Amino acid sequence: MTKLEHEIGGRNLSIETGRIAKQANGAVWMQYGDTVVLVTACRTNTPEDRGFLPLIVDYREKAYAGGKIPGNIFKREGRPSEKETLSARLIDHPIRPMFPKKFPYEIQVYVTVLSYDGENDADVLGLIGASAALSISDIPFAGPMGAVRVGRINGEFVANPTLTELDDSDLEIMVCGTADSIVSVEGGAHEIAEQDLVDALAFGHERIAELVKLQEQLVAEVGKEKLVIESEEVDPELGQAVAELAQERIAEANRSSLKEERQERIDAINTDVLASLAERFPDSEKLIKDELETLLKADMRTMILKEKRRIDGRALDAVRDVTCENTVLPRTHGSALFTRGQTQALCVATLGTKLDERMADDLQGKRFKSYYLDYNFPPYSVGEVRFERGPGRRDIGHGHLAERALEPVIPSVESFPYTIRLVSDITESSSSSSMATVCGCSLALMDAGIPVKTSVCGTGVGLVKEGDQYELLTDIRDAEDFLGDMDLKVAGTKDGITAIQMDIKIQGLQLQIFKEALDRAKEGRDKVLAIMDESLSEARPELSRWAPRIEFVKIDQSKIGAVIGPGGKTIREIEKTGATVNVDEDGTITIASVEAGPAEEARRMIEGITADAEVGKEYDGVVKRVMPFGAFVEILPGKEGLLHISELAHRRVDKVEDVVGQGDKIAVKVLEIDTGGKMRLSHKALLKK
Repeated sequence: MTKLEHEIGGRNLSIETGRIAKQANGAVWMQYGDTVVLVTACRTNTPEDRGFLPLIVDYREKAYAGGKIPGNIFKREGRPSEKETLSARLIDHPIRPMFPKKFPYEIQVYVTVLSYDGENDADVLGLIGASAALSISDIPFAGPMGAVRVGRINGEFVANPTLTELDDSDLEIMVCGTADSIVSVEGGAHEIAEQDLVDALAFGHERIAELVKLQEQLVAEVGKEKLVIESEEVDPELGQAVAELAQERIAEANRSSLKEERQERIDAINTDVLASLAERFPDSEKLIKDELETLLKADMRTMILKEKRRIDGRALDAVRDVTCENTVLPRTHGSALFTRGQTQALCVATLGTKLDERMADDLQGKRFKSYYLDYNFPPYSVGEVRFERGPGRRDIGHGHLAERALEPVIPSVESFPYTIRLVSDITESSSSSSMATVCGCSLALMDAGIPVKTSVCGTGVGLVKEGDQYELLTDIRDAEDFLGDMDLKVAGTKDGITAIQMDIKIQGLQLQIFKEALDRAKEGRDKVLAIMDESLSEARPELSRWAPRIEFVKIDQSKIGAVIGPGGKTIREIEKTGATVNVDEDGTITIASVEAGPAEEARRMIEGITADAEVGKEYDGVVKRVMPFGAFVEILPGKEGLLHISELAHRRVDKVEDVVGQGDKIAVKVLEIDTGGKMRLSHKALLKK
């Protein structure tokens, strides 16, 4: 067994190997505080060229890690939660470009959270552990890599802030990289400046270098010899033949501004070249397709680097045409259609009550979200046909990024007591659909009359880099994303950045290039924000007429039972007004209705149920019981007092029934309320002598 330790963020991080999961190609036991994860890396033994990197990353949290039993009906871990899905993506993105191209073996990285201390998130451990497990295995991997979560509290950067510390932080980003470059960035902030983000990355990279050094020591002690992957030799005659048939046609196709036209031309080129070379190079269909792909990529990159021209004819810093439409759906609370080039998002804002909050139940405990965003990417958005099987990792990841981008401008529950659900349906896509979601949902919020403080916009920036030469591309489209080297998404307001995500296909990026990319993103963001503000610059003065109206009533906790009633009978009677009523344990009652009338009536009923009787006040009561010595009269819901026979009239009354009977209505005055709450009532006090 080998164990190494290093202090980071004021806490000890340890990497151990050789004790557990020894049959995996690489396995490490990671501990930080009392949070423990086991990370394993395995590969298949039989090579198979799939045309892509067959990498699987699984991140699973054991309920016992937090001292819990799963809350589902089966009482065992089920499908991955949203947190597990997002953590798996967080690990997948930075490690994917670090493998050899066309690696023919299937790889699986499996992260298991075994212990959770409630303060140190396991995802950063999982990412470091993935790098360590791969680095000591025989799987070729261009690591080691380090990862750190960066926060900022009172203007000071903090490495791996605890969950408690994050409550006071205006920044939360995960930075991953090698000893000399940044590989991925993901997180959010409260409208911070570009330079502040660059400073945060520099701070994080210093810690990353320390973690890389720690892993290099581990590799030196226990690392296995790496598997050698022989590069496939391509027949030079085949390459020349493909180039002669396709090179000029590919150059023409790459200069087609429309996505569909370009793809049709490329498909035609592939078909023609395969048919022309089938007899001359039998059984070489895959090699021919690979050569065509190489020509396609090389032409686009040369066009950008040398001609400073993009496939749709735009300048390198130009944003695609943008249009914004509001209130596109007549009965929703707020809606917008945001279109940028051939990327389009239909976004809708819906307001609900506390009953509509979304529950999350994981190692951090059970909690409820009053604001959330759902992103959908239907197959028709890219002209495809496929089965719909619910949201996948991509949908969840894009939705989370957009939700995080808008969160800083969402009003607090205390000032705006509604549940807010945003939905983005991507109706057309040519890259940056998550950023179109940010723009469209920002407009939908304003259209609904939700008092957000400002507009939020998102833009994408790409990169083409060959050696020391590189060019940045503002607002990339699909082909530039697929054939380029970086997809940087930056969302923010006019005052600063609210969310960021960077994925690259090369093995690292210098901080200076990243800074230039942030500046380019800001230029693009400012252009789009100006167009959005022309459409709708602030929230509408009133909520949508279709949105619920919400009122609050605060009652004593001892009176909650009276409002609910036996078996919920009373609250069901209240809801017959047409209002929805929710009672919290602290005595806060939320009343919601689409129109004001039902809510007002429900409020009156609740106030009547919970009101306290006052000495000297007159009430219209109902006789509930008749006794020989008097009658018990209900003056408020659930509150009865004794109307003694001597208080029925100024004259002598021999029998109570001579004046009132059960069910009769009678006006009474409260004479006295004793310390036990018993009331003495009078009817004769209201009668003339």
